[in-house]
Amino acid sequence: MPFARLARPAVLAVAALTLATGCGSGSSAAPAARAAVSLTNCGYAVRVESPPKRAVSLNQGTTEILLSLGLADRMAGTATWTDPVMKGLEKANRGVQRIADNNPSFERVLDADPDFVAASFVSTLGKGGVAARDQFEKLGVPTYVSPSDCAGKDNSGDGDGSRAKPLTIDTVYGEVRDLAEVFGVEQRGEKLVASLKKRMATATSGIDASDVTLLYWFANSESPYMAGCCGAPGVITRALGAKNVFDDTREEWPQINWETVADRDPGVLVIGDLTRDSETAESAERKIAFLESNPVTRNMAAVKNKRYVLLSGQAMNPTIRTVEGVEQVAAGLREFGLAG
Repeated sequence: MPFARLARPAVLAVAALTLATGCGSGSSAAPAARAAVSLTNCGYAVRVESPPKRAVSLNQGTTEILLSLGLADRMAGTATWTDPVMKGLEKANRGVQRIADNNPSFERVLDADPDFVAASFVSTLGKGGVAARDQFEKLGVPTYVSPSDCAGKDNSGDGDGSRAKPLTIDTVYGEVRDLAEVFGVEQRGEKLVASLKKRMATATSGIDASDVTLLYWFANSESPYMAGCCGAPGVITRALGAKNVFDDTREEWPQINWETVADRDPGVLVIGDLTRDSETAESAERKIAFLESNPVTRNMAAVKNKRYVLLSGQAMNPTIRTVEGVEQVAAGLREFGLAG
């Protein structure tokens, strides 16, 4: 199957490598002494008495922040991966035990003897996830959840939640700073944030995508998960001045039928290229094969013109790799001649 006009710019790997190596990759020995850190995090009062030495990260997003902060030697385990680790972090990641590809059991996490547990999603540390935060707190293990999954977001329903307020990239920067403070590496946190801000500015400099319509497809071909207005894809869309064809829904990842998708007829398809295997059509290759063979979708403008931008799952989640998403979509629009 031809893969013409797929936007996967090589400059992205260089940028990611610069991010990773610029934020400390050597020993991250904890400071000799410091006051306890207290945070209000997703409605929880979190107190960390001393910099963690055996942290467990339960989602790839928090894992990649910790690795980017040079904290691999203070991590006792990771879990729940959708993609290969971010470029530039491969060596550090190899030194950390992966205790599960998906959600581990509560007992498996405790086997790692953690002194701090971090997760990207409220659902990971909630009902149906690994365990409730209270279960860890009762054992003296402080927990942290990415603020991007709770700030202005309602997670009480059965889906992926809905947002009363659009997510901003500043919330992701806040997470970096929180974790850097918890581990006593504040300067590394500021350096990482500065790097991310610089990349955002470079990616969006001079771009005008006001006439471009986008659709973000994360996974599943039978009942596809498409991005609503206000999560990480919203950060990408607003940064470029484009329009998401499903900006009229505040659900994070509503499942939308293909007839409705075809009726909206987006100009560019931003496609999740996942390596996990829990839904149908996880990889971009399978997604594109579906789009080009399905009678409902094959006549869409983006499909006929093969205007596909491939993103990792992490770039479509609210993580530091959302910046990667901005870079890659911007590069794709320029390659397609759709933006200045």
